[in-house]
Amino acid sequence: MAQGTRRLIWIAVSFLIVSTLTRIGLTVYSEGVFTFGEITRIMGIGTVFDLTVLPYFLLPWALYEAVLPGFVTRHPVFGRWEDLWAGIWGAAFLGLFITTSVSEFVFWTEFSTRFDFIAVDYLIYTHEVIRNIWQSYPVVQWLSAVLVVCLVTAWFSWPRSEAAGGTTRYNWPGRWLRVAVVGVTIPLGLVAVGQELAETESNAFVQQLSGNGFYAFGHAYQHNELDYQRYYPSHDGDALNVKIRDLVQEPNSLFTSPNGIKRTISARGPLQEVNVVLISVESLSASFLGHFGNQQNLTPELDTLADQGLLFTNLYATGTRTVRGLEALSVGTPPTPGQSIVRRPDNNNLENLGEELKDAGLQPYWIYGGYGFFDNMNAYFNANGYTVVDRSDLDAEGLPIHHETVWGVADEDLYSLALMTIDREYAKGNRFFTHVMTTSNHRPYTFPEGRIDLPQKHREGAVKYTDWAIGDFIRRSSEKPWFDNTLFIIVSDHTAKAAGKTDLPPSRYHIPMVWYAPGLIEPGTMDRLMSQIDVAPSLMGWMGMAYDSSFFGYDIFNLEDGRERAFISTYQKLGYLKGDRLVMLDVNKEPVVLDGLPASPTATAPSTVPPVGDQALTDEAIAWYQAASVYFSSGRLKEKDIAGEE
Repeated sequence: MAQGTRRLIWIAVSFLIVSTLTRIGLTVYSEGVFTFGEITRIMGIGTVFDLTVLPYFLLPWALYEAVLPGFVTRHPVFGRWEDLWAGIWGAAFLGLFITTSVSEFVFWTEFSTRFDFIAVDYLIYTHEVIRNIWQSYPVVQWLSAVLVVCLVTAWFSWPRSEAAGGTTRYNWPGRWLRVAVVGVTIPLGLVAVGQELAETESNAFVQQLSGNGFYAFGHAYQHNELDYQRYYPSHDGDALNVKIRDLVQEPNSLFTSPNGIKRTISARGPLQEVNVVLISVESLSASFLGHFGNQQNLTPELDTLADQGLLFTNLYATGTRTVRGLEALSVGTPPTPGQSIVRRPDNNNLENLGEELKDAGLQPYWIYGGYGFFDNMNAYFNANGYTVVDRSDLDAEGLPIHHETVWGVADEDLYSLALMTIDREYAKGNRFFTHVMTTSNHRPYTFPEGRIDLPQKHREGAVKYTDWAIGDFIRRSSEKPWFDNTLFIIVSDHTAKAAGKTDLPPSRYHIPMVWYAPGLIEPGTMDRLMSQIDVAPSLMGWMGMAYDSSFFGYDIFNLEDGRERAFISTYQKLGYLKGDRLVMLDVNKEPVVLDGLPASPTATAPSTVPPVGDQALTDEAIAWYQAASVYFSSGRLKEKDIAGEE
């Protein structure tokens, strides 16, 4: 048998042995009671997944053997060195298999599952995870043991060159045939095997044990979401329905069926036929504004607009990334654990702000200063009824670019693109809704020279340039014929320092929002606790719109006293703010109730509503987050309910 074939067999056998022992070990470790049929399924389906993954490890080695010059294996000196070199790599393959197996046992100890999005999530928080593992386990001893086992095993069993110094024929066709055979099995596996093969069994342990760690990790990376019902506390179906309906009910709403949250919202005032420009500002913490105590004069333009418009002083971002802010502002739903809806499959035709405003006669636009394939933003907004405009349109329009980074053009150039788009729509006689997303307040913090008095490459300079560009945009807009009938909403997508990797500090989610429309809005402040998911319903309520709603958010202008709340989250931790309490939901852990927000120094009057007890507060948190996850996954947030339950 050819040397290359023997080495491929060695890698394959090593992988299959380790995978099989891992599966047997996890089956025993789970302490589950399984029937003979379930054990047979675990081993049989598991082997199918192992064979599906195996070619990914074999292909690199088959290619190495195919391009290895023949004289190397025949030469008495080079042949021995190649044996040593190849043996080290064989030991490395075995080390990868064993280390992954050990990691699976560690992961199972904590989560009772094979790798999933939590494992993918750990790649994002590498520093914290490594420190936690280092402090929790004897890592040095484990790695030393794995190293010894792999080196000894490879020394005694790795296939060596039998023809070193001999004249064995170098079989080029045979080597490339191995590459072809292994290469073909990869797409065949992708077509023939899917995660659903493991999930056809109702027993959750059997599902998990029937899989393969490498395959499960790859699948989680592609689908990057956490199953709320598997990892977090839940209400049963009837209790959830009653609880969430009670939570979303508002004075001017009427449910359209006995189940779900679909309801008819009646107008609470005359319809205001205005235009709307919604600006999502990158990473703008409330702490940057003078109105919130900053003494660096970073936001003179925004502070002036806040004086002339309506300043929301107690608003909180739902998450730590732009896609979370976009999700909250567009579809008005609490953050689902794992990945944002913006990046998830089947996120088209959702009931969203643009669609509702389009029904009211406004043409919706998504305008972004970068290339919108990033984070799936263009695809998401396009699939939900918006006209998409991004960095590529600047070139098509021939607009000058004063500065750009990898994230996008300078904000002033983005606003030039927005003005051109708005002018064109206005010239057609149409009203418009434009959702504009900025990028300048992002590392590397560079911007056009001569705009502000702070240096490049510092966060403070980027904040002040971002502020300058907003003021410049408002000034340019004020010269337009559509200005007097336009509401400008300026709100952050998230804060600059969200932290929240291991906890949820509310102050790190505090963001500003200003509604500016001289002649339409009286200057003032809105001091009530508010979430990003409340922006869309509050806007539509202010506009005097009547509409059918699946939004979870409130019209803050029409909400009864004491019902204010906010949502803050990381990928995994879900926080619910109400009054001075914070409920935190975490994976496979009991809910925790912590101190939340201090009494607002700007509050006009203390609430007369008695505080909710901790258990009732926890039940509310569970209902909000569970319903958001279940309703999205079942299609009940779509414009027309596909689940047929409402």
